[in-house]
Amino acid sequence: MSGLAGSVESFLAEPRVATLTTLRPDGSLHVVAVRFTWDRDAGTARVLTVAASRKARNLARGGRAALCQVDGFRWITLEGTATVSDDPRRVAEAARHYRRRYGSPPPAPPGRVVIEIAVDRTMTLNT
Repeated sequence: MSGLAGSVESFLAEPRVATLTTLRPDGSLHVVAVRFTWDRDAGTARVLTVAASRKARNLARGGRAALCQVDGFRWITLEGTATVSDDPRRVAEAARHYRRRYGSPPPAPPGRVVIEIAVDRTMTLNT
């Protein structure tokens, strides 16, 4: 996903948290606060977690996810098809992006995976 306005890219670079929304097997919404990264060049948002987490289990069977970063009346939602990977190179890449955005390394618990969202829709307000 290219073509986001500079102000939107600046907002996505701020070290904030977002909510991640996925669907449980019964179709109900699962919403959690997460740290995430945005890779403009790849059009991909990434969330590090563990394979046993509800969010990773929800997405392990495929599907879509939405991230929403909010600051007062400024917000952006990033939506797209999500995948879960335990590939060490992809997890390491996600960790590098995380370190750059948040200024410290991410937690590294056993079973760490990366959720990758191929963003194909955005909604913004006041960014």
